[in-house]
Amino acid sequence: MADARESRPAVSPWRWIAGLPPAYPLLALLLGIAYFTHPHLLSPLFLMLMLRQAAPLGLATIGQSLVIRCRSIDLSSAGIMAVTSYILTSGTVPVPPLAAIALCVVVGLLIGFVNGVIITVRRASAVIVTLAMSIILTGVVIAFSQFRAPGDVPQILRDVVTSRIGGIPVAPILWILALFPLYYVDRFTVFGRYVRAVGSNPLAAEMSGIPHARIVLAAHTVSGLFSVLSCFFLLGFVGVGTVNIGQDLALNSLSASILGGINFGAGKGGVWGPAAAAFMLTFLFNFLTSFGLGEPGKLMLQGLIVIVAAIAYSKRQT
Repeated sequence: MADARESRPAVSPWRWIAGLPPAYPLLALLLGIAYFTHPHLLSPLFLMLMLRQAAPLGLATIGQSLVIRCRSIDLSSAGIMAVTSYILTSGTVPVPPLAAIALCVVVGLLIGFVNGVIITVRRASAVIVTLAMSIILTGVVIAFSQFRAPGDVPQILRDVVTSRIGGIPVAPILWILALFPLYYVDRFTVFGRYVRAVGSNPLAAEMSGIPHARIVLAAHTVSGLFSVLSCFFLLGFVGVGTVNIGQDLALNSLSASILGGINFGAGKGGVWGPAAAAFMLTFLFNFLTSFGLGEPGKLMLQGLIVIVAAIAYSKRQT
């Protein structure tokens, strides 16, 4: 046995790095470049600020990565956030702040459930269904906004999101704490095993008795919930409602999921890979801003990164 262990070939460091989700080496490279070009970006205060900014994207990425692992996609987050923002800030629904927050959670779950039903029962394209849902919801909110515009965010939400514990912002703490139960569900529960089976081979999973449609339905429902939670954080930071809140989170959460090791049907990045990717993208956007690069340049670079990551993962799986 000892001879067998000694004869086992050592894993090359480069091969080990290549097997990681793209977010990890990219984040390390980005931090290394920042160390030589803009070292002030690595100060604890700035890094903590980046963690706080990354929290909304991190929460949205949780739902998106779960959906992607089931070989689906969710582009409805912008519409869900528009509805959430309007309910909380317009006063159209005359209920106390806590009741309005609870109502938004229910609405997010319901919208995600409707997405899942249409996709699973009618076998419709997830891209078309969720994108159409986002457009419809945004249009409804814009129509209602002509009669009553969004207003201020409830103080209780601002206090929770912007508060600190021992000088540390609460937002990233809540985001990171949410990852632990998700890790447990992913690794040690029947639902987690079903998600991996559905993502690996949906047809084989369905033939083996796994409730494929219910798993996809549950994933979309959870994604709707995390879109609402992400909007809560954004609203708490901004302090005022708007119909355009979170417009870029659908694309960014998709990018973070892929960079975090979540490919369609594969989930090698677990829950920590997408979280690292959310922080990496947030840091990247601020890093590019320090060089004076505008929004078009950021979008082009982001798209290039996602394409490279997708190509790398497709080659790795062949």
